[in-house]
Amino acid sequence: MKIIADMHTHTVASGHAYSTVNEMAREADRKGLQALALTDHGPALPGGPHLYHFGAMRFIPCWISGVRILRGVEANIIDRDGSLDMPDTYLAKLDFAMAAFHEGCGFDDQGIDRNTEAVLRAMSNPLVKAIAHSGNPVYPVHLEQLVEGALQTGTALEINNSSFSMSRKGSRPHCEQLAELIARSGTLVVVGSDAHIAQGVGQFNEAVAVLEKAGVHCNQVVNSSYERLLAFLGLEDVAEDRHDTA
Repeated sequence: MKIIADMHTHTVASGHAYSTVNEMAREADRKGLQALALTDHGPALPGGPHLYHFGAMRFIPCWISGVRILRGVEANIIDRDGSLDMPDTYLAKLDFAMAAFHEGCGFDDQGIDRNTEAVLRAMSNPLVKAIAHSGNPVYPVHLEQLVEGALQTGTALEINNSSFSMSRKGSRPHCEQLAELIARSGTLVVVGSDAHIAQGVGQFNEAVAVLEKAGVHCNQVVNSSYERLLAFLGLEDVAEDRHDTA
């Protein structure tokens, strides 16, 4: 399975990451990626960027270092009704929006039923294209309901490579179960590195191994094909402008 785009990355704007947009793009090019999603945290996360950051992403070129740049966000789920810390008016300006639970954003220790309710409602927003690191044991959800909800709404579920190494300890069994449910149901899936520094861009080995072991077909993985990715996001294939590359 070949992954052509890293759909989960953080720049210095997230407040706890360490590389610039240009540094991330150059590393994506070096790794042979065709596209790179910039998904800095939503403003509810302590130290995260101001809402204005996302409105100003229009200044980022569509192409940098020969890599298609997708302006995005990893928004925070902040209420059981599925509310996010990003209003729809801002989400609509972006190429890609993920939603996720994060500690310290006002939705902690709610329990599996409320967690599930919140994430299902977040998926009902058509501007939310994916749910990030759903195998996080700190925010357990009913995985069968999650997969069914994703199938009904056309939302992709992320298998996050960082969950198998340095983040969200204890995620592996949940991610493996999730991958098996995805394989059986035909639900869409997206792969991301969750890189917080340029060197981490394009690291997918653990996530891909879990997907392949579970029998997930490459056609289910939206970022295994550039054309499939653009279709999933509803984007046009913008011609590369060499004047906008770095």
